[in-house]
Amino acid sequence: MPFAFDTSPWDAVTLRVPGNQGNWWHFLAGAPAFLAFPMIWLRLRSLFSERPSTAAGRRVIWSFVGLSVCGTALVETPFLLHLAGTSDWQRFAVLGLGFGVMIASGVLLFLRRRRIAPTRACILGLDTAYLANMVLILVVYAGAPGSFWTRSGWFVAMVIVWPIVIEMVCIFAGIFQTSAGG
Repeated sequence: MPFAFDTSPWDAVTLRVPGNQGNWWHFLAGAPAFLAFPMIWLRLRSLFSERPSTAAGRRVIWSFVGLSVCGTALVETPFLLHLAGTSDWQRFAVLGLGFGVMIASGVLLFLRRRRIAPTRACILGLDTAYLANMVLILVVYAGAPGSFWTRSGWFVAMVIVWPIVIEMVCIFAGIFQTSAGG
């Protein structure tokens, strides 16, 4: 599904961007969209499996999370250095939301690491990496020209972002509630 300018995450990863503009930036912006697959797998496993996630599985997930966070930070670097060609408001929104999500979630996960189940921590890590990248795409391509069908992925991303935000708030609220009560 395209998120802007007839470009889907798959197009970005395979460097097939319209106008032959595929480069590292597009690759790093599109790759985290594929975190949806380990997110779905982890949630289905936690719902239907009685066994907790394995240490090796968690290491693989945290590797994906780390790579995605590094990629998102690299994608946001042009915004930080005023090289992205966006308005000041877009630049502020991209940096504030992207780095804000990563820093706030990272700090909360680090501070509450002993009070959170490993699988929940993995879910929060995946949510953080996915959300930090999606806000970048939502802000940058919000005003992109095109019809609904050429930007349908943007609308789908907008719908997906809100449940992720609510889930993260609920998990962190539960962690703080149990630590205050116990």
